[in-house]
Amino acid sequence: MIQLPAAPALTVPSAVVKTSYLVGEQADMKHRGSDAQWLSAASLDFDAYVAERTGVRERWGVPSELFWFTSGEYYIGSLVIRHELTDDEGGGHIGYHVVYPWQNQGHATRMLGDALVRCAALGIERALLTVAPDNAASIAVVRRNGGVEEGGMNGEGELRFWIDTSAA
Repeated sequence: MIQLPAAPALTVPSAVVKTSYLVGEQADMKHRGSDAQWLSAASLDFDAYVAERTGVRERWGVPSELFWFTSGEYYIGSLVIRHELTDDEGGGHIGYHVVYPWQNQGHATRMLGDALVRCAALGIERALLTVAPDNAASIAVVRRNGGVEEGGMNGEGELRFWIDTSAA
């Protein structure tokens, strides 16, 4: 197993992790059987790709902020915090993923925990997370971070969980 130079943390997107990002996302796409063609443009002008993802931006019709979970030059995953819920509450306040090579090592649990601290700082007292019902790993991550299932599903067929951010 690769020894990371420091404990991973949420960071703003940066070209420091270019190679690790591209390789990690490509491996993740291949593992899921998804098209990784979008990585071609990112690899050609990574600085522009990063610039488009930095800072608070309107995404899904609400102010959102993207973070990468990194350790030195190692990219482990991505996380988005929506500062407000969308009209249909799809996706909730927080969305995250750990790329395939780094999965099952506790990174998602730590990422979400760090995101909850940021949500509390933004004044989000209760964070909504939505999870596909067949995603047992993500359901476990949400529960480890204090997620309480609301019951029922949203319009996208996902389970709804609320987390009190004051405990973060």
